[in-house]
Amino acid sequence: MKKAASAFKKYLLTGLLIWVPIVITLWVLNLVLGTMDQITLTQLPARWRPDNLLGFHVPGLGAIVSLVVVLLTGMLTANILGRQLLKAGHGLVARIPVVRSIYSSVKQVSDTLLSESGQAFHKAVLIEYPRKGIWTIAFLTGVPGGDAASHLPPGEYVSVYVPTTPNPTSGFFLMLPRVEVTELNMSVDSALKYIISMGVVAPSEDDETNNE
Repeated sequence: MKKAASAFKKYLLTGLLIWVPIVITLWVLNLVLGTMDQITLTQLPARWRPDNLLGFHVPGLGAIVSLVVVLLTGMLTANILGRQLLKAGHGLVARIPVVRSIYSSVKQVSDTLLSESGQAFHKAVLIEYPRKGIWTIAFLTGVPGGDAASHLPPGEYVSVYVPTTPNPTSGFFLMLPRVEVTELNMSVDSALKYIISMGVVAPSEDDETNNE
């Protein structure tokens, strides 16, 4: 009886280890594609929507349309005329109260994160947070600037982002003395996996070697 129960538990866990990642991956993909379909396709006039034209729903079509629109936008703005149109559009948005504040803030963040020369999240570090004796992984995002930097005590400071787990898209922005920040021989991807897995998936030696 004990052997049967042990075998049942073993096979059950083995099956879960195979199916749980697959199911969660499919669920996330379905959520993302469904959200993109809803956002993209609902912006079209009702008579132009694929569901009405084809008579049935095509999952993921919104993602394809979004990709095509993004590529065409990139191709259009790659030439002089496109850049002039883009500049005119930015100027128009800059004249709209409230909207210009939101747009400029989002644009600065996206330019930093998506730019090929951007330095956001370029290094994983180890800091003591939320108190001395407790350590967590963070990411360097730059150095303090503006009026906030002028009010810091004398010394060299860095800006870091401390992500939460298992959702790294939320977290905390901190300004710390550089001497209190330890740079890790770990890639950003490996550090993110470590955080998302709540410490279960520890970085391997290969990850550290590839980061050198």
